[in-house]
Amino acid sequence: MMEAAFRQSHAWHEAGLSLAFAINLSAHDLYDPGLTDRVRGLFSTSGLAPELIQFELTEGALMADPAAALKTLTRLKRMAVKLFVDDYGTGYSSLSYLQKLPVDAIKIDQSVVAPMVSSHDSAVIVSATIELGRRLCKEVVAEGVETQPVWDQLIALGCDIAQGYLISRPMPAAEMQQWTRNWI
Repeated sequence: MMEAAFRQSHAWHEAGLSLAFAINLSAHDLYDPGLTDRVRGLFSTSGLAPELIQFELTEGALMADPAAALKTLTRLKRMAVKLFVDDYGTGYSSLSYLQKLPVDAIKIDQSVVAPMVSSHDSAVIVSATIELGRRLCKEVVAEGVETQPVWDQLIALGCDIAQGYLISRPMPAAEMQQWTRNWI
């Protein structure tokens, strides 16, 4: 899967579309001792710049073995890739590890984002997470943005990035280039 992601990112880059491609890493991937060598090799053979590849890791994967995760993430970070904590707020949130991990962004899970307009508690959690991210110098991504009122509230709170069906439903890679031209 990682090789396919690098190939697709390279194809988009060659076609003039230089968007970052996010790759989800499982706990198995994260604790694979050969991961960083494989990633380094893919960068070498593809010729892609590090800013075109991002890695997303769930809280659960990070917390299974925090010391080993920190070592792997530090090696990946030395390659200048961006690292995201995915599904933040759904499980094992540890603020002490969040401050130690070399991650660039926090992705707030859709289970907290989607109800934020109708749920005061969700709105407070989203707002606090955005403020936490800002103070830790990390980008904040809101997942599951499906309605204009949620989008508007995220803008008012200063959220950095939104993703969800309001912006686009999943699409085949072949359609991405045209969609991006229309969106931007």
